[in-house]
Amino acid sequence: MKEIKAVIRPNKLSTLRDALVGMPGFPGMTVTRVEGCSAPTRHIGKNSIKDQLTDYSPKVRIEIVASDEVAEALFQRVIEVAQTGHYGDGLVWICDVERAAFVFKTTPGPEL
Repeated sequence: MKEIKAVIRPNKLSTLRDALVGMPGFPGMTVTRVEGCSAPTRHIGKNSIKDQLTDYSPKVRIEIVASDEVAEALFQRVIEVAQTGHYGDGLVWICDVERAAFVFKTTPGPEL
């Protein structure tokens, strides 16, 4: 099982959701509004280190826990849909998930 995490531009969220919902095996996702800044070396035209480190921009963080079989396809789809070709498009990464289960189960049942 894998967890796909992404930090993307907010204006890409609706398009990304539509693209993911249509994929076989898409398990759903969690969305969080976040702010962030990139490394100072990625900023062009900023005058001081203070300006560079306080230049936060709104982003959206997506979290998806999926089976190993669909994780790579989901990962690639996020990259394809979220990119605009400009700095600040975001970041996507995959982590291993050792174990996960739905909280709403009232009796012991299968894990994800």
